[in-house]
Amino acid sequence: MTESAIEPEARRLTVFLVDDHAMFRAGVRAELGAHVDVVGEASSVAEAVSRIASVQPDVVLLDVHMPDGGGRAVLESVRRTHPQVRFLALSVSDAAEDVIGLIRAGARGYVTKTISPGELAAAVRRVADGDAVFSPRLAGFVLDAFASRADVPVADPELDQLTNREREVLRLLARGYAYKEIAKELYISIKTVETHVSNVLRKLQMSNRYELSRWAADRRLV
Repeated sequence: MTESAIEPEARRLTVFLVDDHAMFRAGVRAELGAHVDVVGEASSVAEAVSRIASVQPDVVLLDVHMPDGGGRAVLESVRRTHPQVRFLALSVSDAAEDVIGLIRAGARGYVTKTISPGELAAAVRRVADGDAVFSPRLAGFVLDAFASRADVPVADPELDQLTNREREVLRLLARGYAYKEIAKELYISIKTVETHVSNVLRKLQMSNRYELSRWAADRRLV
């Protein structure tokens, strides 16, 4: 057999995980291990920025909401110095503002945590190859946003007071979720949910969840 006839082995992709839940990271690492090399992980914005810059993976799987800031902060910081790194958002949130915000910041795709292991591996490969990847119903958000400037979120001083996690709790609360359901959806304790709701009520100067629900609906957060 001639040297030219020998097919070189395809290089395995390198992936970095950013999520503040260790058990979730462990599950993703186990699911993707047969398909890619997971070269690092982080649970906070500062840790993620530092470690991604060090290992420079092909693709970063990025959670959208974390206690010390959003995934967007990670993305924007890393892209300033390492523009070749590609980002795929992997989140429990299916809110239009989260999807559009991450894509405008430079993410190549956005999938929800309900995705199957095989679909996630395929999505990582496609993002590494330069394609855009979205969970089916999320693609419409992006198409609508880029088709009409009217859909671009406008500045909202009241909304800007809230952290990303507080917005997520508020959104689920406005959808009718009970505290226990919110805790399960966001992988946090019921006590933490109560604390976030209390903070939101205080910041927005409201007295109950019904006022919050109306406020969220008026801003199309639901």
